Amino acid sequence: MCETCGCGEPGSFQIRKAGKDYSDSSASHNAVDQPHAHDHDHAHDPDHSHDHSHDHSHFHVHDPDHSHDHPHVHDPGHSHPGLKGNGPDPENQLHGNRIIHIEKNILERNNLMAERNRGYFEAKSVFCINLVSSPGSGKTTLLEKSVQKLKGQVPVYVIEGDQQGMLDANRLSLFGVPVVQVNTGSGCHLDAFMVNKALKELDIQSHSVLFIENVGNLVCPALFDLGENSRVLVMSVTEGDDKPIKYPAMFRSSGLCLVNKTDLLPYVDFNVDSAVKNATAVNPALQFFHISAKTGEGLEPWFGWILEKIQNR
Repeated sequence: MCETCGCGEPGSFQIRKAGKDYSDSSASHNAVDQPHAHDHDHAHDPDHSHDHSHDHSHFHVHDPDHSHDHPHVHDPGHSHPGLKGNGPDPENQLHGNRIIHIEKNILERNNLMAERNRGYFEAKSVFCINLVSSPGSGKTTLLEKSVQKLKGQVPVYVIEGDQQGMLDANRLSLFGVPVVQVNTGSGCHLDAFMVNKALKELDIQSHSVLFIENVGNLVCPALFDLGENSRVLVMSVTEGDDKPIKYPAMFRSSGLCLVNKTDLLPYVDFNVDSAVKNATAVNPALQFFHISAKTGEGLEPWFGWILEKIQNR
């Protein structure tokens, strides 16, 4: 289970290539272990696989370059140097129970993998965009238009994130670009480990663009660095102009906001100026493009922004 938001189950995400036949359930996916907290310390052989039948909780990722050094809760009588709350400190005792302070960033392992992803993108001059939004904002339609426009100018790759199914991945693969689907199961976001595994399924060329369509969610994806070069937030006019106030972390962590479905403005109660004001109050550096992915209105500045970023890699 995710240590941060409580979503997901160990080893529950799947990585599949769009266009492949998965009718044989025995070969339908590559299940990959996710990060988890151990109650023991050990280093792994890269070729060693876990088959645990004993009773303790797991949430684990195999990374050949790291050893496990996880914080864990000790018996109250056991002293552990460097860990607050051990020893006879009355300030850390409450009704006979010991309070143990573990001052360790629970996102540390994700962030380390994100840096590895970022180094890979830098080495290959890949511009990676992490598309985030709430469900139904129009990310996939935007991607269809973007892939269709850009694929003749630069190599384009897509990592598609959804809890289940391959509908969006199959839609995008029709445009003749490599697409890898990540199904997160009960997980509500992609993380850097999932992206790293998906990258191994893509033979990415240099000076290209990689779109990552994150799971539709304005909460947890804001916390997880994937190693992207830019986080782009898609906000639909059907959602309400108060979204930046309700979900400030996502707006604060994004560099560009696409206000989508502007063709519906005559029919919805959405004030564009108010939305921009609310968003810039949270993030004064946030840029905006007003677009309609369906009609194509306003997409040229978006395409130009991407091409400029690739050229500057």
